[in-house]
Amino acid sequence: MSQEDPVKSPQTHDPVGNAIPPVEHTGIHTTEPPTAAAGLSAVLSTLKHIRSEMGLFKGLALLNRVNQHQGFDCPGCAWPDPDTGRSSIAEYCENGAKAIAEEGTERLIGAGFFQQYSIRELARWSDHELGKSGRLSEPMILREGEEHYQPVSWEDAFALIARQLQALDSPDEAIFYTSGRTSNEAAFLYQLFVRQYGTNNLPDCSNMCHESSGKALTETLGIGKGSVTLHDFELADLIIVIGQNPGTNHPRMLTALQKAKKNGGKIISINPLPEVGLRSFKHPQQLSGLFGSGTALADMHLPVRINGDVAVLKGIMKIMLDKEDEQPGMVFDHAFIEQKTTGYRAFADDLRKVNLLRCEESGGISLDKLREAADMIMASKKIICCWAMGLTQHKNAVGNIQELVNLLLLKGSIGIPGGGTCPVRGHSNVQGDRTMGIWEIPQPEFMERLEKEFDFQPPLKNGYNTVAAIQAMHRGAAKVFIGLGGNFLSATPDTLYTAKALGNCLLTVQVSTKLNRSHLVTGQTALILPCLGRSETDRQAGGAQFVSVENSMGVVHRSEGHQQPASSQLMSEPAIVAHMAQHSLPHSSTNWLEMAGNYDLIRDRIQATIPGFEDYNKRIRKEGGFYLPNSARIQQFNTTDGLAKFTIHPIPVHQLKTGEFMMMTIRSHDQFNTTIYGLDDRYRGIYRERRVVLMNEEDMEKEGLKPRDAVDIRSDYDGETRIAKGFLVVPYVIPRHCVATYFPEANVLVPIGLVADKSHTPASKSIVVTLHKG
Repeated sequence: MSQEDPVKSPQTHDPVGNAIPPVEHTGIHTTEPPTAAAGLSAVLSTLKHIRSEMGLFKGLALLNRVNQHQGFDCPGCAWPDPDTGRSSIAEYCENGAKAIAEEGTERLIGAGFFQQYSIRELARWSDHELGKSGRLSEPMILREGEEHYQPVSWEDAFALIARQLQALDSPDEAIFYTSGRTSNEAAFLYQLFVRQYGTNNLPDCSNMCHESSGKALTETLGIGKGSVTLHDFELADLIIVIGQNPGTNHPRMLTALQKAKKNGGKIISINPLPEVGLRSFKHPQQLSGLFGSGTALADMHLPVRINGDVAVLKGIMKIMLDKEDEQPGMVFDHAFIEQKTTGYRAFADDLRKVNLLRCEESGGISLDKLREAADMIMASKKIICCWAMGLTQHKNAVGNIQELVNLLLLKGSIGIPGGGTCPVRGHSNVQGDRTMGIWEIPQPEFMERLEKEFDFQPPLKNGYNTVAAIQAMHRGAAKVFIGLGGNFLSATPDTLYTAKALGNCLLTVQVSTKLNRSHLVTGQTALILPCLGRSETDRQAGGAQFVSVENSMGVVHRSEGHQQPASSQLMSEPAIVAHMAQHSLPHSSTNWLEMAGNYDLIRDRIQATIPGFEDYNKRIRKEGGFYLPNSARIQQFNTTDGLAKFTIHPIPVHQLKTGEFMMMTIRSHDQFNTTIYGLDDRYRGIYRERRVVLMNEEDMEKEGLKPRDAVDIRSDYDGETRIAKGFLVVPYVIPRHCVATYFPEANVLVPIGLVADKSHTPASKSIVVTLHKG
């Protein structure tokens, strides 16, 4: 049913708490969600964004180079390209095209823009308005006490960074953050610079997303990466997609799911919200996809309560164990269990004690549905489990993922064609950055190789992860922040706390392509260092260069831009890092500028220090790149005893009081991470508004709320209250006592101290809140 009213946007607040007055706008508009993802609507949306930013001719020409050999890697998600049969027409998705349009925009931001607008004025702009302002075109400085950025030369900027770093009492007083967009070459130089400087303070975006996956998989399988390849999807009997919305966050994954279905595979979706992308998919390169009904995907959808995943998985495995006890050897792969695993007996004994009625209550899924899902799993051998932040951002996130590992171990479905683990990474090189050594926890073998190759003694003390880095800045223990890409303030939890932390710094430095909120909430002095985008030509002293990235399935491949840079004053990320190091480390024996002039030299040093990169410069030039070694893929488990491990986890207990709800943050279809492309969430039928709270209609009635009522959302944690003002209630199909809000607007409600056990990932998917009518 369509609902549209010309209403005022509810009052909002900027990240430092200043009230933003209501503004007139066309009004929120809601409709029934579409019945299928992609199709003609995705094509039209792509053309609209491309035309508005760079024009159709230029835009379509640029898109023809995306994810192609000797082209550039999409700056969006990390979903892999096909090993063979890559489309020469369009190897990208709608949201990838939006990312490329944003990067290729013809609008530029320079001195005139910052002379016209103060940071106080810009702080009142929405994230969408900031992003649409244009590409940053020259280095800028915000001097202490001033409100307008001014131009600064690259040389002066690097000299300022060096002075501030050299003046600190300890290297541990500096924070060096990395975004998942950063290339292998830039990431390797960055961690080398930071460790030669003397610290392991290398927080990155992994800390906020798949850190839980890495911890869970390393403990149980001996490697923190997924085990499957893209080809495995075509072979799978069953694919379980849990805590993930591929239609919006990884749209090219839908093609793999479509192939699986056409080959006879089944799909189970487990997620609090029903997502269109798992209901049906219209392939936009197929005539039936443009004009037909599309391919039905999920055979079963289990609308689990927020953080009810352990209950659902334990319930399913309990049903499977009961059947195995009735018919020994007919359900579980005991040969695999006996030869390749440890801990099965204790795991099975614990599982026998599980109460199925409690699983039904905690997970919100009926016993009939749990049995139906168990039947599908018991009938399958080649099983792939896919997940994303719906599992990784809870206090018990590591346990969530290890329950999936338990399920796969029971069936012997790891390390076989068509079976295994698939954590679906969000940013295009977030996995590669970790491979390059971007990690606050130094690995002894890697430190030894760095010491041998570069003739320095790396620090061995653990550094700060993202949450610890924010806390250190907040208490004054860290005084310089350097961000290599990303939008740190908007990506992190507890927005006002993080804003205060950044404000405590003596210097904040942001290496960026576009304006974002992290440029407006700064230390005493701030620098914006504009860098090249993925699509742009990178010409250094040694000629035209290319970089490399690692996708979600461990394939390393090249990325080379051919577009004229947006400005002559842009520098590449490797060059920026090299110049920072050259200025800051006068006694270093490393020839930073030589490596920045020829990226082959960086790859030579990667080859010398990181296993799996033998003949790097030769293999990276081959079409499709190369796979990194993956022990779990061949059933070799690099744990302490060489065996995969069953683990035992309790069902989380959530005792909500009357009027309390469990909130999770989600993304709209018009955004990627913190980048807001527009104000519409087409796949959920919500248009022209982002400050919304999705709510079950029965809960609305009980709370006396009507559609589009304005509410303040409040979270109380550890004696502190956090409030997000002015959200509009939208009735939606979501389990009782659960609500959903968009990230990053609701990050203000996520307590800095509420993190996942072991991984320390912010628990942004399970925040207890109350709603208060304005």
